[in-house]
Order: sequence, then structure tokens, then C-alpha cells
Amino acid sequence: MNSSKRILIIEDDKNIARFVSLELEHEGYQTAVQDNGRKGLEEAMSKDYDLILLDLMLPELDGFEVARRLRREKDTHIIMMTARDSTMDRVAGLDIRADDYITKPF
Repeated sequence: MNSSKRILIIEDDKNIARFVSLELEHEGYQTAVQDNGRKGLEEAMSKDYDLILLDLMLPELDGFEVARRLRREKDTHIIMMTARDSTMDRVAGLDIRADDYITKPF
């Protein structure tokens, strides 16, 4: 059981966020969800998470900026989870030290 593992999902599509959260909770993880970049960054900075699942296209702050700011302070694992599948987006995500980059639908 992974009950000690905490995952923050920063995703503005409520259906995707709910689906991912329910699946992870079913596997024993604790999840929290934020629906915009600014709130997600505040949550990530104020608490310790084992993993952040981060969308790129978010209101207020995009996922790239959230990851950049987060990387200045923490080494939390980040997986970019986005519909943007261009090579340039992947390279940009990995350049800011995202641990992985997966494209929707997954």
C-alpha cells in the first residue's frame, strides 16, 4: 500500500483531474487537486509531495512557469501531463527538469 505517498495533481480539466485522482487513490496514494497554476504552485510550495502531475495549459500560470518556480525551491518529482505533444514542448519540459512528459489522452 502506498498510503504514505502524496501526489499533487495540477489540472484544470475537472474530469481528467477526477479520473486521475480516483485511479491513484484506488492504488493507495493520497491525492490533492488544484485547478490553476497559481493555486497549484502555492500548494506545492506549502506542503511536501512525492510527485506532482502538472498540466501545461493552466489558468493564471502555465505549467512551464509553475515548474520553473518550483524547481528554484524544491526537488519534487514532476511529470508533465498535457495535450501539447510537439517536440519543442517536450524539450522545454525536460529542460526545466521535469522527470517525464506524457501526452493526453493516456
